[in-house]
Amino acid sequence: MKDNPIVAKSLSFALRIVRLSRYLAGEHKELTLSREVLTAGTGIGKFVILAESGESSESFVANMAKALQRADETEYWLVLIRYADLLKENEFDSVEADRKELARMLTAIVKTSKRQL
Repeated sequence: MKDNPIVAKSLSFALRIVRLSRYLAGEHKELTLSREVLTAGTGIGKFVILAESGESSESFVANMAKALQRADETEYWLVLIRYADLLKENEFDSVEADRKELARMLTAIVKTSKRQL
């Protein structure tokens, strides 16, 4: 898994989201937002893995596009969590920077892969 940058980055981000979800549930007793960000943030890696093991180029593109959608969804939940004052600004900035990097990688993969179809 570590040989593929998008797989490694999405796994690392998912682990960070798991820790964030635990923090929200434990420290703030915020279960709904905790579950939503957990689902969206870990779903990125799920779709990356599905893309990597896909049967066709079309399947690869579709699953990478779903991973990108999950990255966008994760942004929504992170912003909501920040505006609800459940994360400090510097904590939000750090996790959002990782999410943006992942989204940029996924965007490039999807665009390049669509051109090659």
